[in-house]
Amino acid sequence: MTTKGEAFAGLSVALTTPFDSDGVDYKVLREQVEFQIAAGTNCLCPVGTTGESPTLSHDEHERVIASVVEFAAGRVKVMAGTGSNSTREALRLTRFAEAHGADAALVVAPYYNKPTQEGMYEHYKALAEAVGIPICVYNIPGRTGKNIEPETIARMGELANITMVKEATGSMDQASQVMALSNLTVLSGDDSLTLPLLAIGGRGVISVVGNIVPGDMLALVQAFDSGDMAAALRWHRKLFPLCRDMLGLATNPIPVKTAMRLLGRDNGQLRMPMTSLDATSEARLRGTLSSYGLL
Repeated sequence: MTTKGEAFAGLSVALTTPFDSDGVDYKVLREQVEFQIAAGTNCLCPVGTTGESPTLSHDEHERVIASVVEFAAGRVKVMAGTGSNSTREALRLTRFAEAHGADAALVVAPYYNKPTQEGMYEHYKALAEAVGIPICVYNIPGRTGKNIEPETIARMGELANITMVKEATGSMDQASQVMALSNLTVLSGDDSLTLPLLAIGGRGVISVVGNIVPGDMLALVQAFDSGDMAAALRWHRKLFPLCRDMLGLATNPIPVKTAMRLLGRDNGQLRMPMTSLDATSEARLRGTLSSYGLL
């Protein structure tokens, strides 16, 4: 059965936001977009968690969205991060994304203020009624402090342009229940759980490790879709150490930005309160990258 947001199945990459001494480095951002397009990535997701959206100014947030859309130039879909714990702010960002050509909006659950399930529903309903582009519900209770329950997500899925869920609860039961109750397109929010999620009906991943090896993540998804379970499992096992380190050595995006610095693709600069990876963890990451064949 075709899922509701099937146009966004496959590999989406949660882009990092490169910085220089003056702010966002748009030259490197353009290079990142070109790197992803050359790899065959299906969709780009700027200014999400990996893009350090909490420390971007409002002007920077909007300019990064507009720039990625401009750089992509219709060659790849763009699903812009537009979430906030303020419904007014999320509305402003989502309207901006639509007006500037984004193909969809990735909207994280309202964080810190921990609304009720009814509050969650009304938040997304307000966005869905204000824009025409598809919305992906980003459920990551480890960061937001509260789960969006499967029944609430299914209710949201009855709204025409809420079409996807970025599933980052780590719970296969949660994902299974969402798929049992709705026709939403479920995308993995944890790289290492991509294959398990595909096996229960997921349709792709919004990937962190895809910043480094998009071709390999795409190969995993395509192997599964083609019915080659042995190849999908081989890719899962090969990718697992990288996936583990990207989210396990320190808070995302510290490890992936460190990896991109080690690979010469970024200076690795983070914004406070994010700080650099400690020496022991960096040595471990260097070893993982070397074992993978990247260094």
